[in-house]
Amino acid sequence: MGVIIRQSIKGTIVNYVGIAIGFITTFFVLTRCLTAEEIGLTRVLVDAATLFAGLAQLGTNASVMRFYPYFKDKKSKDHGFFFWSLVVPFIGFTIYSIIFLSLKVPISTAFAKNSQLFVDYYYFVFPLAFFMLYMAVFETNSNVLMRIAVPKFIREVGIRVMLLVVYLLYSYDVLSITGFIFSFSIVYGIATLLNILYLFSLKRISYKPDFKFITKPLRKDYLNYTVFLIAAALGSAIAPSINTLFVTAKMGLVYTGVFTIATYVATVVEIPYRSLGTISQPQISQAVKDNDIVTVNKLCKGVSLHQFLAGFFIFFIVWINIDLFFDLLPNGQEYASAKWVVFILGMTRLFNSSFSVGTSVLSYSKYYYTSLGFSFLLTFLAIFFNVKLIPVWGINGAAFATLFSYIIYYLLLLGLVKWKMKTSPFSMGQFKVVLIICLLFALNWLWTILLTPVLHSIQFSEFACNIIDAVLRTGIFSIIGIVIIYYWRVSDEVNGLIKKVLKKS
Repeated sequence: MGVIIRQSIKGTIVNYVGIAIGFITTFFVLTRCLTAEEIGLTRVLVDAATLFAGLAQLGTNASVMRFYPYFKDKKSKDHGFFFWSLVVPFIGFTIYSIIFLSLKVPISTAFAKNSQLFVDYYYFVFPLAFFMLYMAVFETNSNVLMRIAVPKFIREVGIRVMLLVVYLLYSYDVLSITGFIFSFSIVYGIATLLNILYLFSLKRISYKPDFKFITKPLRKDYLNYTVFLIAAALGSAIAPSINTLFVTAKMGLVYTGVFTIATYVATVVEIPYRSLGTISQPQISQAVKDNDIVTVNKLCKGVSLHQFLAGFFIFFIVWINIDLFFDLLPNGQEYASAKWVVFILGMTRLFNSSFSVGTSVLSYSKYYYTSLGFSFLLTFLAIFFNVKLIPVWGINGAAFATLFSYIIYYLLLLGLVKWKMKTSPFSMGQFKVVLIICLLFALNWLWTILLTPVLHSIQFSEFACNIIDAVLRTGIFSIIGIVIIYYWRVSDEVNGLIKKVLKKS
């Protein structure tokens, strides 16, 4: 876990720099310069492109993780492994381009009533999907080479800075709406180009495939795995985009924009896993290949615990300040209706990021095919709950649909992982984290009952009192949480980091 912790910290720093830029862009530029409908348009385009790219990968990202250990050889430039990671998704993009073009009429019919703007810019999904597809492929190639910082910087910082420029140009009428959407797409193209240039700089990639290295058993294993992933993608790639598509079709782009802002707030919960999970995947894949169940179990529990710990504290801090956040947000009252969407999606992101590492174990094992049914189950559940709950609870229903779907999915799938692989992400440390967070929520409730009225009785403006109250609660509860974690020894790795920080100070 030492290497994983160090690498994930570097990646997390990049993530949080990106989040800081994204926070300013989304909450103080986007909400001021774009209408909720225009925000909804960008969101549905991105989600549709993400769905397209996820299907077009034909499982490339997962297969790169699983099969790279077989090709790994620095002297031979990994036997031209990079070549195959380019060809397979291009085939997938060609196939799904034909499918998405043929679906233009029925999709237009479904969205025209409430979201005509999406229908007008439907064709921009194609370049966006192409760029997202290969950006993900290049990032995965960097990942297996244990180089995550630069690709993460491009995704988390570079894209956000470029999008910020595009938003400002649109808000000052330099760009028309069509020019805005075109520039929005080009940003992802630039990011893709930067990723491949970085890969070339590592001098480990080769376009020349080593056909002799690919033995008949290896080829058969790869083809079987790829066929499985193609089928699985039909289920798993659809589920993350279901909310946006259903809200857009049934309620309109304005509600999609409101839902988007809430989703972005909830996303901060899973930021640590973007690094922690990314850097751990190659090691989990290698351990599974070597049938080293002890290492697999250690990695699985370690990654899950640290994401659960970090994610829960982030969620706590976000939630105790949620009302202040909407007060500070430009046009905040328009988006405040999504307050409980933030809570529900925050819990979903926490659950998903904390336990998805367990599903990776199954994906890299000989039992990978068993997760196919679960992928379809997740999609079925997401569609079912969205259809049932959106008419009843609106955007809150869409959020609940995601939460219920993932709870059922992970409970069943992790049970299978435990049975087949004797591996589980659950540990006593997570139980301790739950108790700590419950204590902090109880203390926060007492604070709002006993101390908040006292602060508001001071001769300051209400806004100033809210700021002081939020700063005090966040600081005091964070210190209490860290002290309890340290002395209760929730994590040896976290204790080690705390000691290092104390020594340096």
